[in-house]
Amino acid sequence: MSRIGNNPVVIPEGVTVEVKDNVITVKGKLGELTQNFDTVSVKVEDGNVLVTRSAETKEHKAKHGLYRSLVNNMIAGVSTGWTKELELVGVGYRASNQGQKLDLALGFSHNIVLSIAPEVKIETISEKGKNPIIKLTSHDKQLVGQVAAKIRGFRKPEPYKGKGVKFVGEELRRKAGKSA
Repeated sequence: MSRIGNNPVVIPEGVTVEVKDNVITVKGKLGELTQNFDTVSVKVEDGNVLVTRSAETKEHKAKHGLYRSLVNNMIAGVSTGWTKELELVGVGYRASNQGQKLDLALGFSHNIVLSIAPEVKIETISEKGKNPIIKLTSHDKQLVGQVAAKIRGFRKPEPYKGKGVKFVGEELRRKAGKSA
């Protein structure tokens, strides 16, 4: 029994959900998302989306909760949106953006210039005395996470001083270093 898969997904006002030929389409004020699905059936009833499975095999049980979570994330994305914040920790680490181009100075011999997808809105915040912050916002949770992971991958936080690109609020495992 899938506890997550059995819960109905409530459709808020201003969001429309259509199911046709194993493709679910969710439209809202922030955009439109589509998702293919298989091994489960999706129905829209009384302002709720219901995901049911046809068999009790391991694959069907696994995908039951998966597709319910994907539909829930799509509905939340087109109604409220998703945000990820990255923090640059280190001396001389800077970030700036010109439209959809992100310019990162991460201690390498050259700056890293990254073109961001047009669906993701990017904002860089630099205050004196604080670490620079990169704020990514979009209606697609998967795309925001992928872009954030790519930026973090340029300079992952190291365990001794914590220098690098980390998520805001992320707890790092720290090591003691050399003992004298």
